Amino acid sequence: MNATAIPAPAQSALVIFIPEAESLIQDFRDRYDPSSTGIPAHVTLLYPFKPPAELTAEVLATLQELFSQHPGFTVTFQEFQEFPDVLYLAPSPAEPFRQLTELLANRYPETPPYGGAFTEIIPHLTLAQAGAAQGLAAIAAQFREFAATRLPIQARVDTISLLDNAGGHWSLRAQFPLGRIQPPG
Repeated sequence: MNATAIPAPAQSALVIFIPEAESLIQDFRDRYDPSSTGIPAHVTLLYPFKPPAELTAEVLATLQELFSQHPGFTVTFQEFQEFPDVLYLAPSPAEPFRQLTELLANRYPETPPYGGAFTEIIPHLTLAQAGAAQGLAAIAAQFREFAATRLPIQARVDTISLLDNAGGHWSLRAQFPLGRIQPPG
């Protein structure tokens, strides 16, 4: 008797792509982040979001309206940090990412960030995931050496991307511009 695998339900996510980081981190993500397949360097705002079948024209219009009211911003990535099994670059400032995630969580309380698994919102750009801290320490040392002269990374954030994996792989569903970038000071 052949066992039939039950496919995982299709999901969606709201992310901010950071193309300025792609050339620096892509090799590490390809080797050490199994969840990165097909998704460029990014900071996740809300995952999981709605199932793709629920991404109606009304939901898309609501997202467009929400994001148009939030100003774009600039961000710097320079500081390495770790979760127990993840190495990441922390954005500075982190607050605009938190504000956007909170805005989404308040509007769509049925879709809490990371399915409600974590109480604190910690914006991050994942570099690597490892099962053992020892492995992560070696990856972190390797990345620090590689990135020493390539940091900081500065990025302009002006678009939110909606991805879904309804077709069996992550693909871009829609993009939403943020409001005008506020000048510093």
